[in-house]
Amino acid sequence: MPGRIPDRDIAAIRERVRIEDVVGEYVALKRGGADSMKGLCPFHDEKSPSFHVRPNHGLFHCFGCGEGGDVYAFIQKIEHIGFVEAVEQLADQVGYQINYEGGGTSVQRDRGTRARLVAANAAAHEFYMARLREPEAAAARAYLTERNFDGAAAAQFGCGYAPDGWDTLTKHLLRKGFEFKELEAAGLSREGRRGPIDRFHRRLLWPIRNLAGEVIGFGARKLYDDDTMPGKYVNTPETVLYKKSQVLFGLDHAKREIAKGHQAVVVEGYTDVMAMHLAGVKTAVAACGTAFGDDHLAILRRLLMDDNFWRGEIIFTFDGDAAGQAAALKAFLNDQKVAAQIYVATTPDGQDPCELRQHSGDAAVRDVVAKRRLLFEFALDSEIEKRKDPRINDLTRDGQVEVLRWGVPLVAQIKDHGRRKRYATDLADRTGWLDVQTVYRRVEEEAKRQRTGGAAAGPARRGPREQSGTDAPVARPNPIDPALLPQRQALAAGLQYPSIAGPSFDALEIDGFTHPGYITIRTLIAEAGGTAAGLVGAEWVNAVSDRTDDLTLRALISELASEPLPVKSAGDIPRFVTGVLARAQEGLVGRQIAELKSKLHRVSSTEQSEAYLALFGDLVALEQYRKSLLEQAMGNSDDFAPH
Repeated sequence: MPGRIPDRDIAAIRERVRIEDVVGEYVALKRGGADSMKGLCPFHDEKSPSFHVRPNHGLFHCFGCGEGGDVYAFIQKIEHIGFVEAVEQLADQVGYQINYEGGGTSVQRDRGTRARLVAANAAAHEFYMARLREPEAAAARAYLTERNFDGAAAAQFGCGYAPDGWDTLTKHLLRKGFEFKELEAAGLSREGRRGPIDRFHRRLLWPIRNLAGEVIGFGARKLYDDDTMPGKYVNTPETVLYKKSQVLFGLDHAKREIAKGHQAVVVEGYTDVMAMHLAGVKTAVAACGTAFGDDHLAILRRLLMDDNFWRGEIIFTFDGDAAGQAAALKAFLNDQKVAAQIYVATTPDGQDPCELRQHSGDAAVRDVVAKRRLLFEFALDSEIEKRKDPRINDLTRDGQVEVLRWGVPLVAQIKDHGRRKRYATDLADRTGWLDVQTVYRRVEEEAKRQRTGGAAAGPARRGPREQSGTDAPVARPNPIDPALLPQRQALAAGLQYPSIAGPSFDALEIDGFTHPGYITIRTLIAEAGGTAAGLVGAEWVNAVSDRTDDLTLRALISELASEPLPVKSAGDIPRFVTGVLARAQEGLVGRQIAELKSKLHRVSSTEQSEAYLALFGDLVALEQYRKSLLEQAMGNSDDFAPH
C-alpha cells in the first residue's frame, strides 16, 4: 500500500513553494494591489481578470467562478490530479524529500501515478536524446540539417531519435525500475503480439511539454519509406498527462515572451515552431496532433492577459493553400469573442515557415509576421475572391449581395457598438456597396435579432456570484453592500492577517455580524481557535474552511481570504486592520446604543429613577466607547477607499 505523506511534509512543501511562481506558469499575473496579483482565470473563460493570487497568504481565488484554495488546490484543479500527486509534483519542483509513513521501504514505488508517469517520460526523453547522437540516427540528423537546424537547435528543442528494435526503450526503462503498466499508461510502450514493445520506432522525436516544462508526450516524424507506422506524424496517445486539446508545442519556450509581448503566433508543425524561434519570432507555438481549438485559444488568452480588448493579438500563420485559408475562416467563425484580436499571416508560394526560412532566411520569416492582417479582413477578402466574376475580375451586383449576406451576420455578433460600426463600414467599402448606411442598418437589425431571438430570448444566465439555489443553507452576501462592508473587511482581516488582527478580532462578538453568512464564518473562525490558534496563510484558512461542508460557505471563506484589501502598500496593512476592526465593533456598539435609548424612552426618570440612572450610565459609557472606536476608524477612512 502507498505510504502516507506526513502533515509536517505537506506544510513544509507549502511553505517552500511560491504560489505566484506556480500559478505564473499557467497564467500571466500582474500587480493588483498590496500583496495581490491578478490575471485571467484558468478555470473559466473571461475577458476581465477576476482571478487573484495572494503571495503572502499562499492562496488564490477567482471572484468570477468561485474557485479558490492553496497551491495544492490549484495544481489539483489545473492538472486534474489528486492531492497526493499535487504534493509530490510540488515536492519535486522544490527538491523536497518526502518521508512517507507506513508504506514499506520502497518510497519510489509509493509515488503517485502522475509523478511516476512524469518520471517515465523524462527518462524516455533522456534516452531518445542520447540516441540522436548515435550512428543509426544519421537520417534523423540529416532531416534536421537539411532544414537548417544544427545540433544546438536540436538540443534547444530536445529532439531525439527512437531506435530500431521492437522493445529497446521498454527494456531500458524496465531496467530503471519502471513497470510495464506505467510505461503503457505514459504512452511509451504497448502490448505487442509477443509481449511489451515500444510505441515509437525509427522516428525523429520532439518532446511535448506542459506549461511547467515537464515532458508529457512526444511527436514522432516518419523518416523511412519502409516505415509501416500509419501517418507522417504520430503522437503520444491520450494519457493522464497528455491531452492533445490542452497542450501546445513550444509553449514552454514561448510563454514568457507571449506574456511579455502580448502576442502569440500559431503555426502548424514542430519544425515551423523551431524555424520561427530561431528566426527571432519567439512567441510561436503549434497544436499537437489535432486542430487548433477553443482550449488552445483559452490557454493563449490567459497568457496574453487581454483584459483590455486591444491588448493582445493571436496571429495564425498559414501557407497560401485552401486548407490554410479554411483553417483561418474556421477560427473566425468559431470565436467571435476574440475575432478582432486575431490576425492572419500568409506565407508566399504555399511555403510553410520552415521552408521559408530555408529558402529566404530569417528576415523573411519575421517579415511574414510583421505583415499580418486582421482575420476579418482576410476572411472578407477570401469571400470576395470566391464570388468575383472572372470576366470582369470584380463583384457583380449579385456577388455583392452574396458577400453581404455572408458578412452581415458575422459583424452583427460583435458586441462593441463602435467596433461593429467600423466593421460594417469596412464590409460596405470592400464589397463596393455605395450605401454604407444601408449596410450598417442591416447589421444593427441583425444584432438586435440575435439578441432577442432563439436561445438569446431566454433569461440571461447568471454567474456563480448571482446564483442562489433554494437548497443552499446560507445565502451569499452581496460583496458590495455598504452596510455590510465593515463586517466583510473585518472577516477578511481575520482570515488574511490573524497575527495583526489578534485579540481585537477575537474580541469581536458574534452579534457584531448581521448577515447569516458572515455570522457563520465568524463562528467557524472561533471554532478553529481564533487568531490565538497561531496559524497563518493557507494553513489557517484551511483550518477554518475544513469546519464546514457547505460549498457556499467554503467559497465565501476562500473569497474573503483572497480579496485584496484597499491599501496602498504592505506597510499600511496594520493601520487598516486596526481601523476596520474598530468600524466593525462600532457598528455593534451603535446598535446597542440605539437599544438603550429605546429603553430609556420607556422608563420614567421620576418613578423609576434608579433604573433610569443605571441605563443612562450605561448609555454614557457606551457613547464614550463608541467615540474611541470612531477615532480609531477615522484614521483608516481618510486613506483607504472602500472596494
